[in-house]
Amino acid sequence: MVVDTTEAVADLVERLRRHTLLLGATGQACSTGVDDLTVTQVRATTPLGASLYKPVMCLILQGTKEIVLGKRGVVCPQGHSIIVSHDLPLAWRITTASHDVPYLAMNIRLDTAVLRSLVDDLDDLVDLEDAEPGDDAPASLQVGPADADLVDAMRRLLALSANPRDSRALAPLVSRELHYRLLNMSHGAALRRLLHRNSHASRISRSIAQIRDSLGEPLSIPGLARAAKMSVSTFHHHFKAITETTPLQYQKQLRLLEARRLLVDEDRSVSETAESVGYHSATQFSREYARTFGVPPRDARSQVHLSVSVT
Repeated sequence: MVVDTTEAVADLVERLRRHTLLLGATGQACSTGVDDLTVTQVRATTPLGASLYKPVMCLILQGTKEIVLGKRGVVCPQGHSIIVSHDLPLAWRITTASHDVPYLAMNIRLDTAVLRSLVDDLDDLVDLEDAEPGDDAPASLQVGPADADLVDAMRRLLALSANPRDSRALAPLVSRELHYRLLNMSHGAALRRLLHRNSHASRISRSIAQIRDSLGEPLSIPGLARAAKMSVSTFHHHFKAITETTPLQYQKQLRLLEARRLLVDEDRSVSETAESVGYHSATQFSREYARTFGVPPRDARSQVHLSVSVT
């Protein structure tokens, strides 16, 4: 039975309130026992933070979040879903939350292999006609209202967390349904664009993987452009259309986010961290780190709250 979206969201909020995984947890993406499904609770508004978002769908159940990609800000209210199609360094803040009415969200990591299998197996049910658009194309970050079917699928996925045996058997099926529904949502065009054969979005995704996998090495723009089978100017244009930044700025953002992870999570020294992410000058690294995060790298652990990806 299809239910009203507002009613379905309210039901999920009530289920999460009773869920033991939220007890004492705030500001963190908590695992649920279902692969790739996490929930987040935040009991106060937050300052602007920065995180690397991998392809994900985030369903806002309560509260409001603002996400900034480049110069573009997007408000994400209750009952809306966020779709991120590429690895993106994003700025974010929780703008509506309180102790009694916290920000609540459910997040599912998107699996490109599952998306591609849906297109291969159900090509007549997944319309890719709008996947290779012009300059007004959807970006790699899209926000829109969630429909009742999507919310219901998230409810069923959460319910599986109570039984590990059921989860192993049934969660992959519900997850596949979720991927299918996201592909066909009005704000799922970025995913359809990614899957279009040899699309610019697909080629830029491969370029992003190259940058991510060789973070400590110098960046060769001509080499990336050749691998993407584009001219340098065309590569720059499409890279910025997807990420809202240049390849060099993108690499720097990834380097600094990875540096913060090493400093906070692995307690690395400043000099060791700088070298690990490709900085030959610890002084330059410290200067750029402080400019980005507001504190020098030696004080990184004082901003532990900013190291958490609140999706």
